[in-house]
Amino acid sequence: MKKTVFYLAFILVIFSANAQEPIKDTIKLWKKGGNFLLLFNQSAFNAQWLAGGTSSVAGNLGLNYDFNFKKGDVLWDTKIIAAYGLTKIKEAARVAKTDDRLEFNSLWGKKASGQWYYSVFFNLKTQMDAGFDKNAFEVSHFLSPAYFQFGPGMLWKKDENMSINIAPTTARLILVDSRYTAFGQSFGVLQGNTSRFEFGTSISAYYKLNVMANIIMENRLNLYSNYLDNPQNIDIDYQLNVVMKINRYMSANIALQTIYDDNAIKAVQVREVFGLGVNYGL
Repeated sequence: MKKTVFYLAFILVIFSANAQEPIKDTIKLWKKGGNFLLLFNQSAFNAQWLAGGTSSVAGNLGLNYDFNFKKGDVLWDTKIIAAYGLTKIKEAARVAKTDDRLEFNSLWGKKASGQWYYSVFFNLKTQMDAGFDKNAFEVSHFLSPAYFQFGPGMLWKKDENMSINIAPTTARLILVDSRYTAFGQSFGVLQGNTSRFEFGTSISAYYKLNVMANIIMENRLNLYSNYLDNPQNIDIDYQLNVVMKINRYMSANIALQTIYDDNAIKAVQVREVFGLGVNYGL
């Protein structure tokens, strides 16, 4: 837990420093921006409360930050996403995670024609803290699993709010600690192994929409087909983030993520977070 707090604090310090000292470039080669989110909720009942209920406290931290570079016909877009949440129910023996993500995306492009670019991308997805199943058995931790993707392709980019990257020769590496595969498969990595290599097509789409005044909806879709094993079974990762601004610092936030990866589990995984809290633009 201490390591997790350190990782998140380190990231926030770096980006806060960058936000306080923006790059003074008269040509404006760099465009930086993002937001920091803090959600908190609590419910409490005393011993005389007849209707029943369980006291609990929960909190979520989130960071979404972009570094975008453009000079002539060359662009370089980088996005970092970090999220971490905890909840404590009065009768529960331990604090439980409600969210835990760390994602790094970087894409370099050189204009080909019109809105098309030759591109190369890199993606890393992992988590910051240990995860436990319903039986309190540890099933994951920092960089386990870790998903790495890299590949050349073609990028179509209309503007900062809409783009699609197609990479038909993408390598993907999945890493998992050996203790999680000692007795069976884990996150698609076979029993006794610590990694899984895949080679296939990656398609990533991004669409940001201002639904109405003070309501922003951000959509991110990632598709992957592995040529080496059942290419017809496409991995899907869809993320929806909705920010409903109340004022400069307060907002209501909805985060929804759905994942389908038949190598990990033959079912749709769903994560949803909703809350009212502090939203600070960096």
